[in-house]
Amino acid sequence: MWFKNIRLYQFTRPFALSADELEQKLSECPFQPCSSFERSRFGWVSPLGKDAEALTHSLGQCIMVCARKDEKLLPASVVNDAVNEKVEELEAEQSRKVYRKEKLQIKDDVTAALLPRAFSRTRKVFAYIDAQAGLLVINTSSASAAEELISGLRECLGSMPVVPADVQQAPAAVMTGWLQAQVADGQFEISENCELINPAEDGNSIRCSGQDLTAEEISVHLAAGKQVRKLGVVWNQSLSCVLADDLTISRLRFEDMILEKAQEADAETAAQQFDQDFAVMNLTLSGLFNALFAVFGGARAPDTQG
Repeated sequence: MWFKNIRLYQFTRPFALSADELEQKLSECPFQPCSSFERSRFGWVSPLGKDAEALTHSLGQCIMVCARKDEKLLPASVVNDAVNEKVEELEAEQSRKVYRKEKLQIKDDVTAALLPRAFSRTRKVFAYIDAQAGLLVINTSSASAAEELISGLRECLGSMPVVPADVQQAPAAVMTGWLQAQVADGQFEISENCELINPAEDGNSIRCSGQDLTAEEISVHLAAGKQVRKLGVVWNQSLSCVLADDLTISRLRFEDMILEKAQEADAETAAQQFDQDFAVMNLTLSGLFNALFAVFGGARAPDTQG
């Protein structure tokens, strides 16, 4: 359950549903396995795992949810090979040319025939709503996966008024300043990873991993006009991550002292341990988000929208 990547969204108006009300709404859209002829299925499962039934798990003002998507794996090359084989067979048997419209129909028929035998890939995405902070925190670095989860919530709730988190000062400019000064603000420390880009030239970028970012070669790139797109940081000696200029957080790793804090009370059940993990993670991430908004000049108030 410990989040490894984060896409952060702000509510444009307060989230008013209780955990019980959200549970009732999500229960109308539970996950169901794909039928033989379906390409994919999306729905909601219990964040507590397969043995639990509740589709939400609340802790104070925070509510955890989990979206599941199953998708049939049917490589295009497999479909194309089968279509070509069928086309060649028809052309040989009927001594005629098979044209595009008929090929498309053959492709549909071939896909329908192969789907029941295709393997399925399962993806789960956890997220939690922090009603007090007005944030939706999604455990993914993928914009498409995050938007799919938000779309799923909108389908169930009728509205999900969120927008990507925004700040007053451009993160790229602030993090570039950190790297130039070789020191960060707000209990952040610069780590050993970064990605630099030249905003004037598409594709002009460098990636550094496990390197001394105080080295002269980094200063040369900055002097030449490159800016930080991503920067590895450590916050409050509690976690490390890579922070992007769009506020996406990736490669998130909680330090041992944080993980150990979640184990201090001996949990008797998996649900109790989940509660403890969730509480410690939420407390730590709340501090991180507050620090991020502070060093970037404060959260930008989102425009109100439905």
